[in-house]
Amino acid sequence: MSIWNYVVTAHKPTNVTHSCVGNFTSSGELNLIIAKCTRIEIHLLSPQGLQPMLDVPIYGRIATLELFRPHGETQDLLFIATERYKFCVLQWDAETSELITRAMGDVSDRIGRPTDNGQIGIIDPECRLIGLHLYDGLFKVIPFDNKGQLKEAFNIRLEELQVLDIKFLYGCSKPTIVVLYQDNKDARHVKTYEVSLKDKDFVEGPWSQNNLDNGAALLIPVPPPLCGVLIIGEETIVYCSANAFKAIPIKPSITRAYGRVDSDGSRYLLGDYNGLLQLLVITHEKEKCSCRVTGLKIELLGETSIASTISYLDNAVVYIGSSYGDSQLIKLNMHPDAKGSYVEVLERYVNLGPIVDFCVVDLERQGQGQVVTCSGAYKDGSLRVVRNGIGINEQASVELQGIKGMWSLRSSTEDAFDTFLVVSFISETRILAMNMEDELEETEIEGFCSEVQTLFCHDAVYNQLVQVTSSSVRLVSSITRELRNEWNAPAGYSINVATANATQVLLATGGGHLVYLEIGDGVLTEVKHSQLEYEVSCLDINPIGENPSYSQLAVVGMWTDISVRLFSLPDLNLITKEPLGGEIIPRSVLLCAFEGISYLLCALGDGHLLNFLLNTTTGELTDRKKISLGTQPITLRTFSSKNTTYVFAASDRPTVIYSSNKKLLYSNVNLKEVSHMCPFNTAAFPDSLAIAKEGELTIGTIDDIQKLHIRSILLGEQPRRICHQEQSRTFAICSVKYNQSGGDESEMHVIRLLDDQTFDFISTYPLDTFEYGCSILSCSFSDDSSVYYCVGTAYVLPEESEPTKGRILVFMVEDGKLQLIAEKETKGAVYSLNAFNGKLLAAINQKIQLYKWMLRDDGSRELQSECGHHGHILALYVQTRGDFIVVGDLMKSISLLIYKHEEGAIEERARDYNANWMSAVEILDDDVYLGAENSFNIFTVRKNSEGATDEERGRLDVVGEYHLGEFINRFRHGSLVMRLPDSDVGQIPTVIFGSVNGVIGVIASLPHEQYVFLEKLQTSLRKVIKGVGGLSHEHWRSFNNEKKTVEAKNFLDGDLIESFLDLNRSKMDEIAKQMGVSVEELCKRVEDLTRLH
Repeated sequence: MSIWNYVVTAHKPTNVTHSCVGNFTSSGELNLIIAKCTRIEIHLLSPQGLQPMLDVPIYGRIATLELFRPHGETQDLLFIATERYKFCVLQWDAETSELITRAMGDVSDRIGRPTDNGQIGIIDPECRLIGLHLYDGLFKVIPFDNKGQLKEAFNIRLEELQVLDIKFLYGCSKPTIVVLYQDNKDARHVKTYEVSLKDKDFVEGPWSQNNLDNGAALLIPVPPPLCGVLIIGEETIVYCSANAFKAIPIKPSITRAYGRVDSDGSRYLLGDYNGLLQLLVITHEKEKCSCRVTGLKIELLGETSIASTISYLDNAVVYIGSSYGDSQLIKLNMHPDAKGSYVEVLERYVNLGPIVDFCVVDLERQGQGQVVTCSGAYKDGSLRVVRNGIGINEQASVELQGIKGMWSLRSSTEDAFDTFLVVSFISETRILAMNMEDELEETEIEGFCSEVQTLFCHDAVYNQLVQVTSSSVRLVSSITRELRNEWNAPAGYSINVATANATQVLLATGGGHLVYLEIGDGVLTEVKHSQLEYEVSCLDINPIGENPSYSQLAVVGMWTDISVRLFSLPDLNLITKEPLGGEIIPRSVLLCAFEGISYLLCALGDGHLLNFLLNTTTGELTDRKKISLGTQPITLRTFSSKNTTYVFAASDRPTVIYSSNKKLLYSNVNLKEVSHMCPFNTAAFPDSLAIAKEGELTIGTIDDIQKLHIRSILLGEQPRRICHQEQSRTFAICSVKYNQSGGDESEMHVIRLLDDQTFDFISTYPLDTFEYGCSILSCSFSDDSSVYYCVGTAYVLPEESEPTKGRILVFMVEDGKLQLIAEKETKGAVYSLNAFNGKLLAAINQKIQLYKWMLRDDGSRELQSECGHHGHILALYVQTRGDFIVVGDLMKSISLLIYKHEEGAIEERARDYNANWMSAVEILDDDVYLGAENSFNIFTVRKNSEGATDEERGRLDVVGEYHLGEFINRFRHGSLVMRLPDSDVGQIPTVIFGSVNGVIGVIASLPHEQYVFLEKLQTSLRKVIKGVGGLSHEHWRSFNNEKKTVEAKNFLDGDLIESFLDLNRSKMDEIAKQMGVSVEELCKRVEDLTRLH
């Protein structure tokens, strides 16, 4: 049963909803604070750019984010209000680098109609009160006392019911608000009110202004010395104060965001819905004791992402936060560039929101899902390919077959960069180097033996290089490149495996002989020789102790008894012997240190990797862990990137091993088989890796080491639906192109075909005027081997409230083109299409309709209506399984239909009688269905087939409820991670969801006993981990809509549970004690869950 579910975020929200700038972390530091709906990020402005200081979840959807400074404070405080009427005041604690709660409260009212235009929260510039407009006709006031503490809140009646904006005015002796509102004749006016804290009421304000621009929607209060307010309309901008009125016409546009440039408020940046950035200047003259406004000027600066928030930072650098595209850090230049733009983009911050649709595909065909999203809106629309793992960006590549090993060398010990790349083959060794043109070309190191295979190479002390072949160890000068010394293997023996560092060489010959040499200036000294009972399979002497060029330990992997052994150097005494078990030999061993902890990694020939904690003083191995990385032998190498050490495991599923919060993490690299890897850090390609894979040598840089890798395909138009077709290796999307040429705005709807590797448009099918693409599907029909794309459309006419006409178009991909095979007119919008028993199931307005694919006499095909089912308000979302059909309705929640083959009819079997306005549905298993609705909740319902009466059987019982705080547009079955059959989590079914805030999440259906264990863990964690601002986790996750609020049930918050791994040891111990299991066991169980995403 899929009743017990675990909800976890794979990709955090990236949609920036609010931002503000101030001195929050200290009086001398400038901070940018960003809200991403349910998270807050605090950044510090430094000469190097923005430095992240904190990123925390908020148990609520942020409606207001404002910095303010009460009297007597040296730094700013942060006021946050949430959509569910909670508020808090936060202060930075510099000692712990955490947020402390100064005040918190609830500002909800029992009665009152929530405002249509969203909540407004404002703070009086003199910090006398906080004002909130949450319900129509009410203005809530939270006064400050003279110590800057908040007092009890009260409501004031507001005559204006349709409020568009409210702001506090500057420079008023009593707190004064300015209200922009619309009357019942749709005219817009501005009024001012003084707030009398004594009488808890409004007093008529100093001025008002009637009959503004019909598109006026935004107020900007102007600070002293000018004071007054700017009213931003669609066609005019007005400056208004008690004694001045100035207006200028502007090109028609809708302003979405503004940012003040100067503290005196004479210049403002305005961002509109097309992403155009304008500078608005208030021109003024200084008079004896005041300033007189003489006019307004506006100038276009250039184009940015469509801004939802604009924060001017410093030195002409501006942060543009976006909900519709990537957020940006831009610089405003004094002089325009060649295109006439003053805007220069310094940084882009990826935003996946709003995810309108997505599909899960395995493009590499490696059993790993990737999510391809339809992201962004208007001109910032894009496709994003999201996958788990790390990308390699190719810089150069050369065809080379049969590489057996690779090492990079420097031309002198002091060099910062590598010069040579030694590539070994079965019967020769070739040396590559970067030439002056930054190209790889072949060169010679005269002292190296190049007619044989090299077993190992390394830089050595005294400007030397060391090369090990099957017959000898050669010591070569890196400056003259001549041979200085050679150690030859005893007669009749050849060297099988070898390793070296800057001062030591360890090698093994046949017959189990282990030989240890030390490197001097032009000398190789055999220090110790030891005879082992079995052959040696691998060695390592990577220095992880105090001395970076000398190791006290040697690790040796053995044949026959399948063990790893630790020896001390220089005397080769056996310290530890660790049997590995099984029959697979160790193929690569590595000593390494992450975050100050020493590990021994041991890779086996079948793709398994063992890791042990290593005590470097006693040589003791503990905490053995085994993980499967692939199926082929693994070779391990260390490399560094951005001053951090990583380990690269080369195999059929290459992986980077790294450490975060003192735990080892494994991120797969998005390359097919890699046989060898070595770091190659040259002046031309710093921090690069040389990678040998199927017949080629590649040099590339590695992406940031993180869980998710995102590739962006910017379209310049808005994709709304997407679907993948395996057979033609294509994607098809329904897309909208917005044209803004010459003042008139037109939108064009098209179906586009894209190559699934390059994402290039290869074919386009334009839809009719007013025709929208609503649904898309790749399917095949019974008695027809071809695969088709089916598209459902609607004619959206301005005069109709609901579409009365649409089409179903059936396409086939022929020679990379979309060929229309058949079309069928419908009596409404085709909201959903599903493949159903070899037929096509369509949701058309309030009806579910089934079409069969018929062969006409002339050999052409057509869709023919077979049967249908009425009884929905609007059937928007449909999923099918076998003969069952699950429908998500506009407002009537979820219903279950069944198709009866004998009668050829569709009947309703059961329904959920709650009123839920649905946004997505999915089938978890035969009996349990998942839904998302427009109050940001998710819920599950169960088919009640064992019910005693028809009435019981006809009801879908709600079995799970949870407040996600995200608006979900789509669920899809699938997984972002490789599903390894041998892991515990390999068997857990998962559903992926995408949200408006750019969240990608996973819902996993757990076995009952695991659910019960984790529910207990969640309860313990709630007590230990407190929400920012005193917000309650229980309240946040409770299912909540206009009708009811009930506690979450049968859903667990995976984000909270996985934050267990970030706790300090004492808190972990505390929780482990409550749970009655060891910390190690708890960590292992939670770490397993992190592998779900």
